[in-house]
Amino acid sequence: MVQAKSWVLVKHFDGFPKDSDFQLKVEELPEPKDGEVLLEAVFLSVDPYMRPYSRFHMKEGDVMIGTQVAKVIQSKNPAFPVGSHVVSRSGWRSHSVSDGTDLTPVMADWPSDVSLSLALGTVGMPGLTALYGIEEVLGLQKNETLLVNAAAGAVGNVVGQIAKIKGCKVVGSAGSDAKVAYLKELGFDEAFNYKTVPSLEEALKKAAPEGYDCLFENVGGYFSAVALPQMKTFGRIAVCGSISTYNDGTPQTGPYPHMTMIMKQLKMEGFTQNRWQDKNPESLKRMMAWLREGKLKCREHVTKGFENMPAAFMGLLRGDNIGKAIVAV
Repeated sequence: MVQAKSWVLVKHFDGFPKDSDFQLKVEELPEPKDGEVLLEAVFLSVDPYMRPYSRFHMKEGDVMIGTQVAKVIQSKNPAFPVGSHVVSRSGWRSHSVSDGTDLTPVMADWPSDVSLSLALGTVGMPGLTALYGIEEVLGLQKNETLLVNAAAGAVGNVVGQIAKIKGCKVVGSAGSDAKVAYLKELGFDEAFNYKTVPSLEEALKKAAPEGYDCLFENVGGYFSAVALPQMKTFGRIAVCGSISTYNDGTPQTGPYPHMTMIMKQLKMEGFTQNRWQDKNPESLKRMMAWLREGKLKCREHVTKGFENMPAAFMGLLRGDNIGKAIVAV
């Protein structure tokens, strides 16, 4: 018998999450049956989507949703041998039993000198989100100007780097001077701290006086209202996230973008990366190749200890992280 720990949502979040919303539970797992495997978490992901998705896809008492890189420690499924690693959607659990249907093997030729945690970041869901947002939604072309907000986060920093690979001008907005410095290290053409600029509108105009062909939207709210008038005619907006609104007790209202969208003939599309999951194997190979060639750089914000999952999640929502937020067991 294996003792498994899990973090349960005991109360739906009301505003910003707090410690009392979570409870750590311990249970004994049964032996795996034929076709099943026993998994042990190695790295767990904390992501902004968990905040709004918990309201729509969870009920109180459920284990917190999320993905992890796990090691197979017992197997009665030949597709997943003992010692192999998988990406699992088993949530905030230290151990779990799976029949394999929710598992994706880590790519077979994963380099030994690349941390498996990147399968939750640049060479995983956030990286795929960046890639598909740029290629499938925006159709970004060489020499275009792209604006990305939350640019030092797990998705945003990859967005900017892929846009540079494609020969574009990239402007990034982030919430601290350290994050802005990181964006400059990554090769962003312009970057600014939205919390300290006297005027967001003027900062956007200064960074790209000619306007923006594309906006990769991670923030929503006020930032979006100010950014849309800076778009060029026929500009495209990929809506990936709206983190500025996730913890609102009362929904934000206006200003409304419709006249701007009409006059500039803008195209705005929301998306999640799983729409193109049939492309994932080839896309992940491309991401890994860029990483190995030095065209993609990665930074992780690592919290140690399964017991610190809620703290890591709340830190992410406060913007403590530069790059991907990961919990190492």
